[in-house]
Amino acid sequence: MSTKKLLKNATIINEGKKIIADILIDGEFISKIGTDLSESGAVETFDLSGKLVLPGCIDDQVHFREPGLTHKGRIHSESRAAVAGGITSFMEMPNTVPNALTQELLEDKYQIAAKDSLANYSFFMGASNDNIEEVLKTNPKDVCGVKVFMGSSTGNMLVDNEKTLTGLFSRVPMLIATHCEDEATIQTNIQLYRERYGEAVPMECHPLIRSEEACYKSSSLAVELAKKHGARLHILHISTAKELSLFDGTIPLTEKRITAEACVHHLWFSDEDYASKGSLIKWNPAVKTAHDREEIWKAVLDNRIDVIATDHAPHTLEEKADTYFKAPSGGPLVQHALLAMLEKSLQGKIGIERVVEKMAHAPAIMFEIEKRGFVREGYYADLVVVDPGSSLEVNKSNILYQCSWSPFEGTKFSHSIANTFVNGQLVYANGAIQENGIGKRLMFDRA
Repeated sequence: MSTKKLLKNATIINEGKKIIADILIDGEFISKIGTDLSESGAVETFDLSGKLVLPGCIDDQVHFREPGLTHKGRIHSESRAAVAGGITSFMEMPNTVPNALTQELLEDKYQIAAKDSLANYSFFMGASNDNIEEVLKTNPKDVCGVKVFMGSSTGNMLVDNEKTLTGLFSRVPMLIATHCEDEATIQTNIQLYRERYGEAVPMECHPLIRSEEACYKSSSLAVELAKKHGARLHILHISTAKELSLFDGTIPLTEKRITAEACVHHLWFSDEDYASKGSLIKWNPAVKTAHDREEIWKAVLDNRIDVIATDHAPHTLEEKADTYFKAPSGGPLVQHALLAMLEKSLQGKIGIERVVEKMAHAPAIMFEIEKRGFVREGYYADLVVVDPGSSLEVNKSNILYQCSWSPFEGTKFSHSIANTFVNGQLVYANGAIQENGIGKRLMFDRA
C-alpha cells in the first residue's frame, strides 16, 4: 500500500478559515496543502468534493475503563468508537482499577494503548491524599497532566486533605486537571434526600444533590489555590452558570494559567431531560438547568471556557438500570460528540470554525501537544472527513461502544463522518473501522 495519499478538492476548516484545497499526505505527515496538487509515483487518491476536512478532534477527558473495568469498555473498543466519531487523540483518566497512582501503573496503561489503541493517546497521572512524591516523578514531555478529584466520583479517588492540595498546587509544575465538587455539601444533600425519599430518590434530584453550591465551592477553592501558588490549573466539565465568574475570556489561551472545559452533555441536555432519559444522562457533575446550559454556551463563545470534550464514561445498561444511589454516573459520547456539535453549528448556536477551535486547536495549544490539532504542513495527518450531505441516525446497529448504548439513540444528526485518518493511516471509512495503523503516544512541547 502506498504511504502517499492525495485528498483532492477538500473544503478545509482550519484556523478560523474555510478554504478549498488539496492535501498531500506522505507517511504519517501532511506534506503539502495547495490547489491542483499532483504527485508522481504510487498515490492513493480521495476525491472529497463537497466534503469537509477538519483536524482530528482531541478529547482531553475520557474514561476507557482499562485496566480493571473491562466489562464496561476497553482501550481498543472505545478508541474504535472515537475514530468513528472523528476523535483522533484522547487523554484518559486515572480512576481505572487499580488507580493509576504510581509511575509503574501509569506505564501499564501506556503499554496497553501501544498495542490496542487506534487513536493517539495520553494518560493522566492520578493524585491521592498520600502519593505526592510519586506524582512529582511524572514526565511533562510524555504525560498530559495530573488529575485531582476534588470531589468523589466513579472509582473514588477523592483528594480532600488540605495539606495534600496545598502540596500539589505549590509543587506540581505541569498541568493539574480537577474534578470540582465539594464532598461535604454533597453528603449533606444525600442525607436530606434519603430522609425524604429513602432509596427511591428520583433521578431528577441528581442536580440538586450534586448542586450548584457543591460545584462552585470546590471550583472557587481550586482557582484560589492556583492563583496563590501560580499553578497551571484546568477545571474539567463546568456545569453551572455560577462557576463561569471564575474564568477570564480576555486572556489569550497561550498565556492562560487557569482554563476550563465544557462537556457535550452539559451543552446538549438539561434537567428537563431526566424525565425521558433518566440515569442515561446521570453524570458527575450533574446535567443542570436550561439556564446553566445557556450560560455555558455563552462562556464557550466568549472564551471563558476554552475546550469542548466528552467525559466519555461507559457503563453497562444493566448497571444504569439500577436505583438512583446504585446507578453509576457517566455515559458514552466519543462516537457522537463532533456530530452533536456540528448539529449545534447547523442550528446557528456556534460557527463550525469555532467547533474546530474548541475541539482540536484549543486542546492542542492548551496541552502543548507536538504537531497535532491543526491542518498544517509538517503536522501529523490526523484528519476527519465530514459529509454534510449524509445524515446519521444513532441506533444499536451503528453504535461502536462496547456498552452498546448511547444517550443520543434516536437522534438524527445532519452530518456523518466519512473518513478518519490517524497518523496518515485511513482508520475509518464507509461506516466501518479499517484496522490499519495504530495510535501513537502524544508528546508535549514543554520545557
